[in-house]
Amino acid sequence: MTQATQSTSRREQILQALALMLEEDSGKRITIAALARQVGVSEAALYRHFPSKARMFEGLIEFIEETLFERIKRILEEVPEAVPRCGQILTLLLAFAEKNPGLSRLLEGDVLTGETARLRLRIHQLFERLETQLKQLLREAELRERQRTVLTVSATANLLMAHAEGCISRYVRSDFQRRPTEHWDDQWSLLSAQLMRQPATQTA
Repeated sequence: MTQATQSTSRREQILQALALMLEEDSGKRITIAALARQVGVSEAALYRHFPSKARMFEGLIEFIEETLFERIKRILEEVPEAVPRCGQILTLLLAFAEKNPGLSRLLEGDVLTGETARLRLRIHQLFERLETQLKQLLREAELRERQRTVLTVSATANLLMAHAEGCISRYVRSDFQRRPTEHWDDQWSLLSAQLMRQPATQTA
């Protein structure tokens, strides 16, 4: 194993340990000393890989971004229609949070209280990017599929994201007992049926 590979492996080990601590120590502030004990190295060794705890959090946020948007790209390639695309993107977000409880605390933002504002902005931008993607899909529905949203496109995308964010917040608030995907299939069936205007019937 080369030195670069060893360095990458250690960085990943540190980030995995941090994510695990976010899950297991829900509600507690993560310290560098505690993280070093979790990884089994000195605090100085941690700082050789990450100059600050903020950079460790950024590493986790980068992982979230890369994972979500790579899978969204796949959804866009495989699913042709706008509303099913929106549903699969929201399902992806909720399932990702559910499978990664520690990372859901980053998405919810509670763990970033007291941390640098740059991290909170990064999470805000992540959700803004997701909402923008939904807006784009809903606009495409009007252009390509002759479907129009009942509310404005912006209000519709905001409603969908607000629901998803609320599910993630409840998951964190319940100490990971109330799953984000709980009742989601039924909820999406109701939401998706109400998103678009019914096409006007043509008269003879």
